[in-house]
Amino acid sequence: VQLQAFGGGLVQPGRSLRLSCAASTRTFSTYTMGWFRQAPGKEREFVALSSWSGGRTYYGDSVKGRFTISRDGAKNTAYLQMNSLKPEDTAVYYCAADIWNRISSRRYEYHYWGQGTQVTVSS
Repeated sequence: VQLQAFGGGLVQPGRSLRLSCAASTRTFSTYTMGWFRQAPGKEREFVALSSWSGGRTYYGDSVKGRFTISRDGAKNTAYLQMNSLKPEDTAVYYCAADIWNRISSRRYEYHYWGQGTQVTVSS
């Protein structure tokens, strides 16, 4: 399974950005999908996850109420809508897939990772 994350960029505080994660396989629709981020000098941090059906979603405390994860099975793509962005959201964002469909924020439980896309929030 190959994952490709894209959509990052430079954005001003308070603005929005949508990240996409395209999967190379239709079995994407059977996987839990997660988003993580890593800022310079920090550990990789859980951001959000979606169960295989999209019926269950979870968010890290720092992004609750601002970020929304979704997925489109027909396009084999997961999304992360990021609103009200803050400078502290600046990081490389990674998408990941758990083929065992667990509901977990632990990064070592994800089997496949995208290459990461840089998000910079700055005025």
